[in-house]
Amino acid sequence: MIGEKMGDTFPKVKVAAVQAAPVFLNREKTLDKALSLIFEASRTGARLIVFPEVFIAGYPYWNRLENVFKTTPFFIELLKHSVTVPGSTTTRLCKAAKNAGIYLVMGINERPDNTLGTLYNTNLVIGPDGDILLKHRKLMPTYAEKLVWGFGDGSTLRVLDTPIGKLGTLICGENANPLARFAMIAQGEEIHASNYPAMPCEDYSAYNIGEDIQLRGAAHAFEGKVFNVVVSSVIDATVVDILADTEEKRRILSGPQSSFTGVFAPGGKLISDTVCPGEEGIVYADCDIETIIGHKLRHDLAGQYNRFDVLALKLNRAPCTPIIETQSPVEPDDVSPDNETAASLIGRTV
Repeated sequence: MIGEKMGDTFPKVKVAAVQAAPVFLNREKTLDKALSLIFEASRTGARLIVFPEVFIAGYPYWNRLENVFKTTPFFIELLKHSVTVPGSTTTRLCKAAKNAGIYLVMGINERPDNTLGTLYNTNLVIGPDGDILLKHRKLMPTYAEKLVWGFGDGSTLRVLDTPIGKLGTLICGENANPLARFAMIAQGEEIHASNYPAMPCEDYSAYNIGEDIQLRGAAHAFEGKVFNVVVSSVIDATVVDILADTEEKRRILSGPQSSFTGVFAPGGKLISDTVCPGEEGIVYADCDIETIIGHKLRHDLAGQYNRFDVLALKLNRAPCTPIIETQSPVEPDDVSPDNETAASLIGRTV
């Protein structure tokens, strides 16, 4: 009889998707708000809390509203309020995750330590021990985003094996990339975190990102047989006050917004409440990893429902770095007075 002997068990976890507005271009106030929301969500028993894309400290809407040559001051402010990893901001986020005993996915504008001309659209995954488990940089900024963010690389396309399940994350348009999503599926992903901005309904593209987000969220949950925690942001008065220097911009930014926040189950069914676009709120869902098994019996793209001898993904995990250091040995007979210094440096790292 089935169930007479105890077999393996699988995690059950409550997740939280936080739809909220950052305090635009203000890192410290946005961080304070994030810490308050982490505390609120964790009090309900959520063990995974997901925030919107570049929540700290905002999305570069100016590139959709203005001539690029006039937007440098906004980029400078965004850089001033960006996040170094590690740094004082991540220290506080790590402490909050540890105090709450939760896994945290936080979108940030990341400033690297080697330049002041580039930012990265980054998701941090922080564990309940207060450690940064993953720093994933968006592979390809979308459309006008290329004016602000650099390109990520394959070194961070990783799924984390955690006690709450195998956790992966992709940012915004990455969730429309079949190969990026398959990289997550093939690593055994069980819970996926996908985060987005909000967009004005009246912009120059006539593009409804909310419908697109919902379609992507259900599709990945269906194809990968995973739980998909989908989160969008909110455009609030802090964005309007800073960017709306004309009546047209004020009308666009103050009008209806397009977004989607909710949680999908394996198979693509929505299992949470949703939050209306333009409003702040937190939605919750209970995720039972065991329910993945039945769905995978039909279509297991990481296993029996694939032909890796016919179709396979090549994933380059080499980090993209600005310097690749090499050393050329100096031949012993070539150690002249001019070469003595070079010879003495062989084997040393500068």
